[in-house]
Amino acid sequence: MRATGQLEGRIAWITGGGSGIGEATARALAQAGAHVVVSGRRAGELDRVAASIRAGGGRADALPLDVADADAVARAADAIGAAHGTIDILVASAGLNVPNRAFADLDIASWDKIVAVNLSGVMYAVAAVLPGMRAAGGGLVVIVSSWVGRHAVKLGGPAYNATKHALVALGHSLNMEECGAGIRACVVMPGEVATDILAKRPAPPPPEELARLLDPSDVARMIRAVCEMPPRACVNEILISPTWNRNFIAPGETAPHPARAAT
Repeated sequence: MRATGQLEGRIAWITGGGSGIGEATARALAQAGAHVVVSGRRAGELDRVAASIRAGGGRADALPLDVADADAVARAADAIGAAHGTIDILVASAGLNVPNRAFADLDIASWDKIVAVNLSGVMYAVAAVLPGMRAAGGGLVVIVSSWVGRHAVKLGGPAYNATKHALVALGHSLNMEECGAGIRACVVMPGEVATDILAKRPAPPPPEELARLLDPSDVARMIRAVCEMPPRACVNEILISPTWNRNFIAPGETAPHPARAAT
C-alpha cells in the first residue's frame, strides 16, 4: 500500500539522492507521501533508490545529473516541472571532498571541483526552482551544509570549510529575500555522518567509531520534520551532531576530558 502523509501531493527534488543523506531523505519524504525525484551522477544508484521506493509503495523517479553543470540543472528542473508540475521541495544534498585537502596538498583543480559541486551546484538548483516557487506562492529549500559550516575544523580542509560556510549564508539570504514570496530555506548542518564521503578522508574513521556517528536516517528524520512544518513556519537552520562528538574528544580518549567538559 502506498504511503500517505503530510506531504501527499508534493513534489520533492533531491540532489545527491543516490546515497547517504540524500538517499535517506528521499525515502523519508516518500514515506510521508511526497513524489520524489532523485538526482546525482551515478545512474545505477539512482535507479536502485527509486526502484526500492516504488517497491515499498512510494512514488519516485531517477534523473541523472551533474549539479556542477548549470545548463543541465536548469534542464532537469524544467523536465520535472513538465512531468509533475511545480517543485514544492528542493533538498540540495550533493557534496564532495578530496583526500588531499590541506593547504599544503590542495591543488587549484581540486578547489574548483569542490566549489563547483558544494556551492555552485546548490546555487544552480536553487536558481532553477525559484521561478516556479514564486509563481506558486511558496516552496521550501533544504540545504545540506555541515558541522564545519558553523564550526570550521582542520580536518575539513579550506575548500570544504569555505563552501559549507557559504551555504549557511546562501540559506539565510534566501530567507531574507524570498520570505515575502512564501519561500522558506533551512540549512542543515550535520556533524559526522556514517556515509561514503568519510572513506575519502586521509585517515577514515575505524569501524568502531563509525558505529557511533550519526546515521543518514537521523538527518533524514530532521529534514522530513522541516518539510512537514506548516508554511507559516520557517526553520532557518539545524545543527545536529553525534552525541559522541569526535570534535570534542581528544585522540585516545573515550569521553571528553573533565577539564575540557567544564569549560
